[in-house]
Amino acid sequence: MTANKNRFSHKERKMTERRLSIPALVAAGALAAVTAAGAAQAADVTFSVVGSWSSLPLYKQYEAPFWTKTLPEASGGKIAVEMTTFNQMGVKGGDVFRLLGEGVFDVGMTVADYTVGDAPELEGLDVPLIATTPEAARAAVDAARPMVADIMRDRFKAKMLAIAPYPPQIIFCKPAVKGLGDLKGLKVRGSGRMTTKLLDALGAEGVNVGFSEVPGALQRGVIDCAITGSGSGYSAGWHEVTTHVMPLPLGGWDPVVTAVNLDKWNGLPADVKALVEEQIKTKFEAPAWDTAAASLAIDLACLTGKGDCPLGKPAAMTLVSVTDADRATARKVLVETVLPDWAKRAGDAWKVRWNDSVGKVTGVQIP
Repeated sequence: MTANKNRFSHKERKMTERRLSIPALVAAGALAAVTAAGAAQAADVTFSVVGSWSSLPLYKQYEAPFWTKTLPEASGGKIAVEMTTFNQMGVKGGDVFRLLGEGVFDVGMTVADYTVGDAPELEGLDVPLIATTPEAARAAVDAARPMVADIMRDRFKAKMLAIAPYPPQIIFCKPAVKGLGDLKGLKVRGSGRMTTKLLDALGAEGVNVGFSEVPGALQRGVIDCAITGSGSGYSAGWHEVTTHVMPLPLGGWDPVVTAVNLDKWNGLPADVKALVEEQIKTKFEAPAWDTAAASLAIDLACLTGKGDCPLGKPAAMTLVSVTDADRATARKVLVETVLPDWAKRAGDAWKVRWNDSVGKVTGVQIP
């Protein structure tokens, strides 16, 4: 998935607010009310929730079930939820938190990298290649939580509730490739600014293409390769337009941040706050991370046809082995080029905070 950093003008934001107000969405049938009207009227609290990509496993398996069933049931009917997704609303992923802060809806979820046009410091949450296992990725995210919480509060007037992962962001290529060095000279769709910078430093040409536009861009030769989550690529049918897959997390893990509008949060009763925080940690975030530990192996089985594929019809892509030399090359570029570039944009204070938190956990320091 690709960050879209186009910003609304003041006039466009106001038009969007009017167009996307919750009552208007309900009236138009674009927002699905997931509880009966009577139950919603009886509830003490109603949340209008905007999830991430409706077509992808994170939403289908975790976001939608949690908000539409788990949390309302745990509240004993005190909480009702109205839910849609940003793509169903016709909103770009990079605009979710800005609209959240303006009170267009109560809870929003989007990929952190989508929002870096408004908050460049948030790029430090998802750094390519510093975590090659789900356990390492989770440790890095846990270390970054205090930073993310401050960013959400100060930039978007929101309270961070959860951070959940997509599968590792790996490389799908149409031409045959044997290793990282073969990306040189190829046009590659990245999954965030840091990833694009890394691709450029490796001699590839980082290209910004929307997630839904990737298959067509590959077919037309606009790009040669593209980076996304292993499961996302399978679900979106990228194996139908590419031949080789390289399981190197060159795009990180694309963590999705869930946040609630701060005014909404501050107005909630203490018992509701406690219930939401406890439930989202144990019934949403933890299961999503637990699944990430097994998802890559399943996704690769589905993409290559080697092993059982419980997700659907297996493909027959060629799996490209990742060598120690590839990992060393990418890590060198990351430390010497990509992270210093981010530190200049984010500022010295964020560089220090990152080194003292994520950097310590991962063994990487920005010089």
